[in-house]
Amino acid sequence: MKIAEVRNFTDSELVAKKKDARQEYFNLRLQQQTGALEKPSRLNEIRKDVAKLETVLSERRLGLKVKSRTAKKPAATEEKKKK
Repeated sequence: MKIAEVRNFTDSELVAKKKDARQEYFNLRLQQQTGALEKPSRLNEIRKDVAKLETVLSERRLGLKVKSRTAKKPAATEEKKKK
């Protein structure tokens, strides 16, 4: 899940996804303790997804406006192409 996708969710969707992700993380930790976990890298993915969801929720709660990062060409490169 990318942060740009997360920012497009509504507040209620964010809360629901966060709850689901935390539940999945808990279940994966239980599987890890019992030795039944097949894909340990999934733990890190879920943990990072929860962090992204919480970050966006706190940004909205604080009223912060975050601009999305897009790759823009520097002005000097465009001028060279025109010549």
